[in-house]
Amino acid sequence: MADIMDKLLEDQRIAMKAKEEPRLAAIRMIRSALQNAQIAKGAEHQLSEEDILAVLSKEVRQRREAIEEANKVGRADIVSREDEGLQVVLGYMPSQLSHEDISTEIKKIISDLGAAGPNDRGKVIGHSMKILKGRADGKVVASIVDELL
Repeated sequence: MADIMDKLLEDQRIAMKAKEEPRLAAIRMIRSALQNAQIAKGAEHQLSEEDILAVLSKEVRQRREAIEEANKVGRADIVSREDEGLQVVLGYMPSQLSHEDISTEIKKIISDLGAAGPNDRGKVIGHSMKILKGRADGKVVASIVDELL
């Protein structure tokens, strides 16, 4: 966790000096979310890579939902602000897999689990999200699973 916190702190300093308010706000939000997760976990435990990834994934999901809601009500100002923040958060996430790579992984998971039809959808999605966590969006995974089953 120290690595990402150090990187966030350095990026925060750079954003402050450059007066990049949207980037600065997003970095502060990420640091705050990570610190809250650390507090929830307890002082004696360090956040694992998986914990950090879960926090970043939650931030991405929240920003995407905010963009979707702002689009519904026609608030372009909120959309642009949230999109800038989303791009900052995505910069700290592991690189996302392509649609083809996700499909390949899910096909392998389906064959490993012996999934045969739509009744196995939940099992396949659950297993896929454990393996693809942080590298693929849940909605994309669900749509590909539906496609393949």
